[in-house]
This record gives sequence, C-alpha cells and structure tokens, in this order.
Amino acid sequence: MVSGTAEGFLSFAQWLWHESGGAMFGGAHALRILVTGGAGFIGSAFIRQVMAEGADDVVNVDCLTYAASPQRIAGVADSPRYRFVKADIRDGARMAALLRESEPHAIVHFAAESHVDRSIDGPAPFLETNVLGTGALLEAATRYWCALGPGDKLRFRFIHISTDEVFGSLGPEGQFDETSPYRPSSPYAASKAASDHLARAWHKTYGLPVIVTSSCNNYGPYQFPEKLIPLAILRACSGKTIPLYGDGSNVRDWLHVDDHAAALLAVLQRGRVGESYAISASETHTNRSVVEAICTILDGIAGHGREQPFASRIELVEDRPGHDFRYALNPKKLNDELAWRPARKFREALQETVAWYVANESWWRSILATGYDGGRLGLGTKMAEPRAQLAEAGEK
Repeated sequence: MVSGTAEGFLSFAQWLWHESGGAMFGGAHALRILVTGGAGFIGSAFIRQVMAEGADDVVNVDCLTYAASPQRIAGVADSPRYRFVKADIRDGARMAALLRESEPHAIVHFAAESHVDRSIDGPAPFLETNVLGTGALLEAATRYWCALGPGDKLRFRFIHISTDEVFGSLGPEGQFDETSPYRPSSPYAASKAASDHLARAWHKTYGLPVIVTSSCNNYGPYQFPEKLIPLAILRACSGKTIPLYGDGSNVRDWLHVDDHAAALLAVLQRGRVGESYAISASETHTNRSVVEAICTILDGIAGHGREQPFASRIELVEDRPGHDFRYALNPKKLNDELAWRPARKFREALQETVAWYVANESWWRSILATGYDGGRLGLGTKMAEPRAQLAEAGEK
C-alpha cells in the first residue's frame, strides 16, 4: 500500500532500468525529471520528495515570480543531482533547448499563476502563463518526445497539474470526480481549464503521453501568505484583523502539500497515459471553521498573557466576486488504481503547519518586506473601472 510517503518510487526507477535493457541515454542508469515552477509551494515540495526518494537528476525551471521562494528548495540546492534554471515556460525556444540538453524522462508541469483574487484584479498574467505558457511547453515537449527513440518515447510522461476549481461550485452535497463537467467561475479557474484542454488535446492529436491531475486546496510550510491558512496565521501574529470573506460558510477540501507530492509520485510511477486523477484527502471544512481552528492553535502556542483570544480578531469582509460555495473531490480512482492514501489528518497537520509559521517568522516577514503586506485583493476594482466607463458611454 502506497500512502502519503513515496513508497514504490525506487521500483519505478528499476522499471525504467528494466525497460531500457540496462541502458538509458548512453548507458547510464538514471531517472531524470524536469519540473516547471519548482520554486513554488507545491512544486518545491515535489522536488524535495523526489530528491529524497532517489531521482538521479532534477532540473527545476522557474522564472521566479513574486510567489517563488528559493528557500523552499535550499535543502537540495547543493546536490549534484539538482539544477536550477531561471527561465519562462512561455519561451518555447528556451524550453526546447532545455529539453534537448537535460533529456528528461518526465516533465512535471506546476508552473502557473494560481491566486484567484489576483486573477480577478488582473487576468492577463493568468492567460499568458497558464494558457500561452502551457501551450509553448506542450509544443516543445512534443517535438522533444517525437525525436526520442522507441523505448524512450514509450517511457516518457508529461504530468500536468491542475485544480478542482476548473469544475466550478458544488451545492451542499456531492463531489467532483474525473468525469465532472468544467464550469470555471474565476479567470484563474478558466485559465487552468484552458490549459487542461490543451494538455488533453496534445495527447489526442499528437500522442504526447499526458496525464492530468486535479488537486484540492493545499496547505503546509512555505505557502505564500496570500492564501487563507498562512494569511490568517501571519495577520494574527502581526496583531492585525483576520479577514473572512462573506459569512465564512464557503467549504474547501484540504490536502497537505506533502501528501499531494506523494500522490503525484504515484501518478508518475503508475498512472495511465491519457487519464485524469483527482487528488484529495476528503477533508472538507468551512473557511470559518479553519480560521477558528487556527486561532485556537495560536491561543495555545502564542496566546499567553493575551487579554482576548485570537478569534476576536476575525472580521467578516466583503465577499469575493463569483465566490464558489463548495469544492469537494472524490479520490476513489486514485485510491483504487494507484493505491495511494494520504498520510496526514487535517487537524493534526494544521497544528504542525501553524507551529511551523510561528517558528519561521523570519521567512514570512521577508516576504512581507518585498511588497505584499497581507492586504485585501480580489475585489475587481481595477476591472470595474473600464466596465463603468463603458456603461457611462452607453448612456450618452
């Protein structure tokens, strides 16, 4: 049984060795992976895991946007099996050259703009990176794959990382699965939906061995503090109010980032080409209950001598435009086919996560110092201005 650890990873490398007849690219037994967006929150967790589990060569391609943090992969940066390349996936010629140079057995594609609120304020970077960037990478990958020998072509994989947000909003019951129709609500979700369709089209049209995964909300150490859990922690620790959209009743499905990384290893090892896999720990909670749990944990860790509990800082604020009510993913296909189960329970892992942020204040303080102050995003005011101008012009 494969759980949230990466058991079975070495057997995949042995499989590659067996399938190649003991020879891979010049006779060296190696498992080479090119990861896009590997300085991001989830990509870095994946790199840390594959490096620990025996990958022989990992190339991390990242253009180091605001949400990237080299500290996330500091523990492996000095390894001779790891290489960082600063590059943009939208640069198709650069991607093609990197693939020829590094000769990977797999591409694991994380690189994306990912924050819904930012997509509401400014959709353009999401279209450019998530849609055009994925298209450029797919084209480069296809040309690389077509030039491989028969055995290497058979073994190659392109793992495309997506999100449950492409499916839109659920009512109070039910779960999304791999057959759910796409109904994205935000510019972010729409851009990811487009990238998913591109990946599947490249498989259908050109035969590129693509596998698509959709994950629920991730949490854990090193998450950029614009997302709900780290934002609540850092604002509480900074003596500020903790914003909660609407009435806080929106429901999210939570997955620890290390469990996500382990699930992706299982997909890389044993996933079927052309298939999709929903990744979830089946841990659904309202936003209010998550923030209240964080406050309770902080009361125990850092609340000594305080007159009021941290929950007194929770403040209901104007809701996000088009806010999806509930997400929930059904991981049955992943559980049954690939024998993966999460290793962490949400309540215990949340406690560990909060403790990590409290102990690593210097990390998130350094992020706040770069210009992001934890303030409100996603009201769409920048997009509302041209709408108002158009409406005014129409009245004249």
